[in-house]
Amino acid sequence: MTTVYISLGSNIEREYHIQAAVSELKQLGTDFQLSTIYEAEPVGFEGPNFYNCVVAMKTSLSLDNLQQALKQLELDYGRSPQAKKNQSRTLDLDILLFGDRVQALPPSLPRADIYKFAFVLLPLMELCPDRVIPGDGRTVRQLWQSFERSQALWPVELCVC
Repeated sequence: MTTVYISLGSNIEREYHIQAAVSELKQLGTDFQLSTIYEAEPVGFEGPNFYNCVVAMKTSLSLDNLQQALKQLELDYGRSPQAKKNQSRTLDLDILLFGDRVQALPPSLPRADIYKFAFVLLPLMELCPDRVIPGDGRTVRQLWQSFERSQALWPVELCVC
């Protein structure tokens, strides 16, 4: 079993899509944990605010199979196969960490979003503050302590059962 961290985001029918994604992801692993859900403004484009969170779980799926499952979930919940990076979306699922795997080829690991976005790093910090980032040597807590916190985040009260 591999411990994985997956970011979830939605800015179209946010509550529905985050709840659906959590339910679906629970089928792909065990020892499931969910961070606080945060509301954040979109980065790089104009649009509705996002709901973002991070899931931690153990999975027996290979990296390729997990990546395929996440992409299929995005499609199943209405994301266009031609979706561009900076646009509204029903569901965005990205593998942040896959065990201690480091790779440059897609999906790149650890995912660069960890270093760029508060809506990824803060929920990750909640789940695994002492986790060392593979290939980096710093802990998630150390990254958060030195992170530029200009992006506003608001915790969301959302029952994800």
